[in-house]
Amino acid sequence: MIIWIASYPKSGNTWLRSLLSSYYFSKDGSFDLSLLDRIKSFPNANYFKNYPDKFSNPEDTSKYWIEEQKKINNKDKKLFFLKTHIAVCKINNNSFTDNINSLAGIYILRDPRNVITSISHHYQISLDEAYEFMTDDKRAIVEKVGQRYLGFQALFSWKTNVKSWVENKKFPVLVIKYEDLIDDTYLTFKKVIDFINKISNLENTFNKEKGKNSVKNTNFNILQKLESNYGFKEALTSIKTKKKIKFFNLGEKNDFIKILPQDIKAKLNFKFEKELKFFNYTR
Repeated sequence: MIIWIASYPKSGNTWLRSLLSSYYFSKDGSFDLSLLDRIKSFPNANYFKNYPDKFSNPEDTSKYWIEEQKKINNKDKKLFFLKTHIAVCKINNNSFTDNINSLAGIYILRDPRNVITSISHHYQISLDEAYEFMTDDKRAIVEKVGQRYLGFQALFSWKTNVKSWVENKKFPVLVIKYEDLIDDTYLTFKKVIDFINKISNLENTFNKEKGKNSVKNTNFNILQKLESNYGFKEALTSIKTKKKIKFFNLGEKNDFIKILPQDIKAKLNFKFEKELKFFNYTR
């Protein structure tokens, strides 16, 4: 059954997927970027391109979300990881997922005051535009192929996205912090593997040696070097320069206290005051 690797964009999803793909899809905890292909994104165009529908509106593919998840589960009875940025929601009365098709979720949470600078860099927009991006409850990632909208991820605002996963009751969700991955990658990753083993009723124990190798081989400097040497297909292309925008940009150097302008910081502190306090983002 499906285990979701979920997050708001630029919150550490790729890092966790790197750790998981290294641990589950290599013999010894080695890693290269091609392993990330084993954890596909959902929903995306590949799942809907063979339907005859016109898909003239971005949200039209939502009626097939559950059907495609059923196909995945019928095809592969083993654990199946899927990446998503979508909020747990209903679109046109179509549920994103349900407890029949989803075994569990792992949600990566990151301080929104650090998310905003990554959003700004990733989409090549200003910090003010990134603030509007993160507070927009109609925000979605849309993928158009020809005249058809084949990919639609309803993000909503950072607050709504986080709440939809943290308060989800359809299936168990483990919430981990990006900051904890930085502070103690090994221990936080072990927590993830222990959760997967428990929820899937596997009798496996955490392979300490392999886990250490996965942590070592997916640290931020190595991911940066791999992208620099081989490129990374998830990196966007700049409209202005026509060149790839660096995906692995600042990592833990992205510290809002040092780099975020005071006015943007104040706006985020006010907008997300309750959430910052609840998740102990008190700096």
